[in-house]
Amino acid sequence: MRIVIAGGHGQIALRLERLLAARGDEAAGIIRNPGQSDDLRTVGAEPVVLDLESATVDQVAEALRGADAVVFAAGAGPDSGTARKDTVDRGAAVLFADAAERAGVRRYVVVSSMGADPDHAGDEVFDAYLRAKGEADADVRSRAALDWTILRPGMLTNDAGTGQVLLAASTGRGPVPRDDVAAALVELLDTPATAGLTLELISGNVPLTVAVKDIAGN
Repeated sequence: MRIVIAGGHGQIALRLERLLAARGDEAAGIIRNPGQSDDLRTVGAEPVVLDLESATVDQVAEALRGADAVVFAAGAGPDSGTARKDTVDRGAAVLFADAAERAGVRRYVVVSSMGADPDHAGDEVFDAYLRAKGEADADVRSRAALDWTILRPGMLTNDAGTGQVLLAASTGRGPVPRDDVAAALVELLDTPATAGLTLELISGNVPLTVAVKDIAGN
């Protein structure tokens, strides 16, 4: 498969790209900073330099043409303010979905956030982040032209992945290694029957492959 990943230099994205490349898939990561290109090449991914805050739908669609699936894993980052939560965490996700539709790519997987809600209350930056992610998720879920899956991980850690998770529509709060989030994205990409599902992910005691098959069967 050819999979194009928005936010290609993010911690989860780099792990995902490494996993995809290792099994022979073609991974391409969209990055804003060309100085990050070598990091993508190191994990086996093709760097695509494109700023999702200023690019047009046509420019992004051109980068997506020929892809079998796309993954939105971009984010404004923890040091950004309220304005960039809207332009990246919401706006870029909507733009990426528009571009996927225009490029004819149906499979669209989103890395969202537990607690994402367009009606989330509060005036802090993190509140704005949860609203932006919730608005982006709501937009994606409204699109009949996309076979979307939304993954909402719990508290992200850099612990080594265990491959043991809890994956459900609602899991409750809990941590999850970024390794296991990336591995879950691979399994979701491989499982078309997870289209139309919004899923939460935390560490648990079910092997990841089993967890994905179980949720797809339900």
